[in-house]
Amino acid sequence: MNNIQVARPIKLWQPILDSSILNMKINMKFLKPLCALLLLTAMVNVAQAQNKSTADTTIKYLNRLVASKDSSDKQLLRSKLAELSKGNTEKSVLMAANYYYQSGDLKRSEQLYKDVIVRFPLGVEARREASKDFYEMKTAAEAEAAYKAWIKKFPPEKYENKDVSDRLDYDYVRSIIANKYAAEKNVAKANAYAKMLEVDFWKGNAYSGLTTAFHKNGDLANAEIYAKMAMDNAFSYLDGKKGNENWAKFSASGYPGLASTYANILYDRKKYNEALEYSEMAYKKSTSLNPKLNYRYAQILMGLKKDQEAYDKLEEVVKAGKADAAMAADFKKLYVKVKGNDVGFDEYALAIRKSYLEALSKKLTKDMIKEPAAGFTLTDLDGKQVSLVDYKDKIVILDFWATWCGPCKASFPAMQMAVDKYKNDEDVKFLFIHTWEREANPTEDASAFIKNMKYSFEVLMDIKDAQTKKNKVVSSYNVVGIPAKFIIDGSGNIRFKLTGFDGSNEAAVDEISMMIDMVKTK
Repeated sequence: MNNIQVARPIKLWQPILDSSILNMKINMKFLKPLCALLLLTAMVNVAQAQNKSTADTTIKYLNRLVASKDSSDKQLLRSKLAELSKGNTEKSVLMAANYYYQSGDLKRSEQLYKDVIVRFPLGVEARREASKDFYEMKTAAEAEAAYKAWIKKFPPEKYENKDVSDRLDYDYVRSIIANKYAAEKNVAKANAYAKMLEVDFWKGNAYSGLTTAFHKNGDLANAEIYAKMAMDNAFSYLDGKKGNENWAKFSASGYPGLASTYANILYDRKKYNEALEYSEMAYKKSTSLNPKLNYRYAQILMGLKKDQEAYDKLEEVVKAGKADAAMAADFKKLYVKVKGNDVGFDEYALAIRKSYLEALSKKLTKDMIKEPAAGFTLTDLDGKQVSLVDYKDKIVILDFWATWCGPCKASFPAMQMAVDKYKNDEDVKFLFIHTWEREANPTEDASAFIKNMKYSFEVLMDIKDAQTKKNKVVSSYNVVGIPAKFIIDGSGNIRFKLTGFDGSNEAAVDEISMMIDMVKTK
């Protein structure tokens, strides 16, 4: 879905990877979301370094065995994976770990990932594991000292450097240190580490991180420099200028957002004419409606007294039902400027609202389904057991989330609005299921977050099973990304499914409210 943010339990840079790598397991247990890149790098390095003909043949063979339902093939798969597990190379062991994961033996897979670090203490997996704490280090000096020790133990020249991704893990750590120095306002050091970056297609991401760090500091001059560097890097990959490989397409795909960020900084620096140029570029390159992009574009146009054009851009957001309070207020101001007065505004706003709701109703009518909802019994934050069957005859909204999930947390103000709207409706129940935990004490982690944010949510804990290493309930609902919401009717049937969050609180509440109302009447 366009413009919808989704967090996944296994964070992959999918555009970079070929089909064989896409199937590889990435263990996120100990890392912050951004650290997924280090894991990806290890996988990419291992897979790409294999002899192509041998690797392709083995992968095709294993893929066939994994997909087969024949018992003899399952036996062959177990035999082949046992053989790979005992191999003399890190590549073979990691391949076995990957296919154990695909075949559902998560316990064996996870054990192999641990074993490979012991068996190959200077391998790519050991290198990745040794770098996992850089993000958590409090000071840039601490991170820099750790980096020097890490790179001494794992010098780049000791590893293969045949493909574009072979230096990604080093670049990732360098970018962390650069960001920490930027946060500490040490521009010279931040610049020095930024200059060490080697992997061109990823530089846009690294520069974007520095943009954020400098912008947060109030250093708009350096934020502008790095925002332009990030945007220019992505631009250099547009339209196949540097090839059409997946990693090149990945870099090019960031251009609209990076151009918009650059325009935002130019706007903050009151460089309206320059900001307009890049905001227009971002707008034209965007493949679907982006409310925040449209709004900033409109604000720049307002700053340049181009009220009609600003009105047109905001009207697109209003008509889509995605305008927040600030956007709606500016839209009314623009209406008065363009029309000369506010006569007819209320009627026009009602007509837009009616049209939007009619379109939403038609969409949801098509989206409505009827599938049995998986039953479950989970424990809430106070240790009380709660079952889905407890809410027979009620409409239940399940919201799968995690404390590490940015889109989940971004959606919570809207969900609180929805909870408040239906708090006196005894036929509607919201259950927020925390899943895919990464913390050692997920219940404490979830409880602290909910209390700190003052959300009045009923939270249930879908904690990973010790034997299977799976979060049972989220798996039973076949969730692939969070936030994921399910609207369940009183008979225990799923009637609607939602994944992700597009950033509009008002639109989210409208959508959930209409779903609930439709389920009530069906």
